[in-house]
Amino acid sequence: MADSLPIPLTSPLSPAQKTSLINLVRRAAKAEILPRFRNLGQGDIRSKSNAHDLVTEADTAAEAMMARGIQAMFPLALVVGEEAAATNPELKGKIGEAELAFIIDPVDGTWNFANGLGVFGVILSITRFGKPVFGLLYDPLADDWISADEDGPAELTRAIGTTRPLTVSDGGDLGELAGFTHYNYLPQEAKPGVAKALPKLGRAMSLQCACHEYRTLARGGADFLFSGTLNPWDHAAGILICQRAGGVARMLNGDDYTATVSDGYILVASNEATWEKLRDHFAFLLDDAKA
Repeated sequence: MADSLPIPLTSPLSPAQKTSLINLVRRAAKAEILPRFRNLGQGDIRSKSNAHDLVTEADTAAEAMMARGIQAMFPLALVVGEEAAATNPELKGKIGEAELAFIIDPVDGTWNFANGLGVFGVILSITRFGKPVFGLLYDPLADDWISADEDGPAELTRAIGTTRPLTVSDGGDLGELAGFTHYNYLPQEAKPGVAKALPKLGRAMSLQCACHEYRTLARGGADFLFSGTLNPWDHAAGILICQRAGGVARMLNGDDYTATVSDGYILVASNEATWEKLRDHFAFLLDDAKA
């Protein structure tokens, strides 16, 4: 079968391969994630780096199922799951060298999920030598997904079979902008300056779930995302999707984003003018880094 062979490295996924990959994610959600939602026992939730960095049995079981399926379909690919990388940090460092890498966040928004809040999702990205070439943001509760590849539009697809293209917002002046900031995850030395900058924006918030933050951006419901936490499983898919929906995504210093970047700040905005306004607004962070 065609899905048992590695994909051609010079072309995007075929429609059949996309369907197989999306169906794998949906099966994993139905088998391993949804049955555990609001049904986790005390022993099913553990802490990783701190008391708020959680992992559940749903994370590990769903990641294992998806990793097995991807490896069967694409045997030459590198598969990097968030939970696998937590126990084997060297995996993350291999992304930039891989001709084909699949990056999985099996339950994005684990804190929400573990506390019974319905704002969680599955994120899957494909990269070539660190450059995102396919992104998927899946909502298990709604059973719908937003996806894009490097050459096509960002699209929302529902389980009933309808698909529609997505477009980012029109942006605007600083005082009108609504968006997402990951303030709690910023370096401690950056927090005082960012705390002073945020009230000048229209609305700065966090859903504690990059999957739904990027989905909201791609659908035009928010104007920006600003983050200093650069885990590739959080950003690679959403950045590509927002770019294909008409948005602009670069590092705050102007560099292009790749899944290999581990330091700095990512800034995603609805258009170039809005990105530049936000870049100027947060430019003090670049000066602080040089000091």
